[in-house]
Amino acid sequence: MKLQLEDIQAPIAQEMTEFEKKFRHSMKSNVMLLDKIMTYIVKRKGKQMRPMFVFLSAGVYGPITDATYRGASLIELLHTATLVHDDVVDDANYRRGFFSINALWKNKIAVLVGDFLLSRGLLLSVDNGDFDLLKIVSEAVKEMSEGELLQMEKARKLDISEEVYYDIIRQKTASLITSCCKVGVASVGADKASIDRMGMFGEKIGLAFQIKDDLFDYGADEIGKPLGIDIKEKKLTLPLIYALREASPADRKRILSIIRHDSDKPKKRTEVIDYVKQSGGLDYARDAMERHYQEALVILDEFKDSVYKTSLKQLVQYTIERTK
Repeated sequence: MKLQLEDIQAPIAQEMTEFEKKFRHSMKSNVMLLDKIMTYIVKRKGKQMRPMFVFLSAGVYGPITDATYRGASLIELLHTATLVHDDVVDDANYRRGFFSINALWKNKIAVLVGDFLLSRGLLLSVDNGDFDLLKIVSEAVKEMSEGELLQMEKARKLDISEEVYYDIIRQKTASLITSCCKVGVASVGADKASIDRMGMFGEKIGLAFQIKDDLFDYGADEIGKPLGIDIKEKKLTLPLIYALREASPADRKRILSIIRHDSDKPKKRTEVIDYVKQSGGLDYARDAMERHYQEALVILDEFKDSVYKTSLKQLVQYTIERTK
């Protein structure tokens, strides 16, 4: 039976409802334009998996506290700020099927909105003395920025090894889920060893999550984003890295030439996708994803059994089995 988010959320359903109120309150502003944009942001929220990781991780270790709500809000505020800024950088008009802030209110306002969200997150932590939580999340934001810049640098040279690929996705994607899990247990008074272990659990999930996302680019695992977007943007992901590593010098040269010069042509992108499939790149990536997933479960099993732990396992399974 397919997992449903409502069922996974059951042990923290009350907390998630309360969180939504607190999160909305944390975004309030006396400036009418800003408050209107904040309302728009709240309305177009996604599945809220980040707060779920925070609350379930907290529940695994101890009773959920006020600090847990503030930690979840901090992550959402800082992450939303980075998304608003990303849309400006990427000149993107859509985010999760809705118009982006910059599409509706232009770049200048979008940048200032991102700054406002960032400052709200910082003040929420500073005013309540949550310096340990602020440190965890600030490190994640730093890593995410570095990961994006590293990927841009490597996209120009097309020289990404598997090791560099993991560095990029560890910073770009896994660091955020890592911070969710660390903030969760830290908010309920966990010791450093438990915070580090839960962080490692989050990192493994983040790596598996990103590899799953990369597979969608090749039409793998049912439906996903439009095919070949990563190729078009000259992003070398795990399936392609493997295919190039195993390729003959002539094939490698041909594929890299397509990516470098013809990645904007759909027919040429299909040629690359077909080559990666035939080379076993998708199977290699799926095996890697499964390995990180299993390693995460081994770490989670170190914590005592509870409804929170069961839901956390199901949430992890949901992220791996998703079809978009």
